[in-house]
This record gives sequence, structure tokens and C-alpha cells, in this order.
Amino acid sequence: VEVDLEVEVEILVVEVVLVIVVDVVLLEVNVVLVVVDVLVVDGLIEVIVLVEVQVVFVVQKMVYFHERKFVQL
Repeated sequence: VEVDLEVEVEILVVEVVLVIVVDVVLLEVNVVLVVVDVLVVDGLIEVIVLVEVQVVFVVQKMVYFHERKFVQL
């Protein structure tokens, strides 16, 4: 007489993956201030040129959340 006893223990793996991607891209291109002043002083000509350029502001933020649960049945 053979008696077979089988005990099965199942472990269920529950994975919760939450990926939050926040991309804030602020592009300031072609902010150009040009000031041209022509000054005539005592027969001398002075030319003043002011150029300002502000470009590209980039913020990238990534949040990665991973949760693993072991459930024994």
C-alpha cells in the first residue's frame, strides 16, 4: 500500500510597477535684445550694440516606483 501525500505551496508574486515620467521642457529661444546707439561727440562717432541671447532651459525628472509583494496561498 503506497500513500502519496502531496503538499503544494504556491507563492504568488505580485509586481506593481509604477513609472512616473515628468518632462518639463521650457525653451526660451531667440530672446534677443539689440540696442543700437549712435553717439556723435566732437566729430567722433560711437556705435553701441548690445545683444543678449538666452537659450534653453530643460528640466527632466523621472520617478520610478517598484513594489513586489509575496502572497502565500
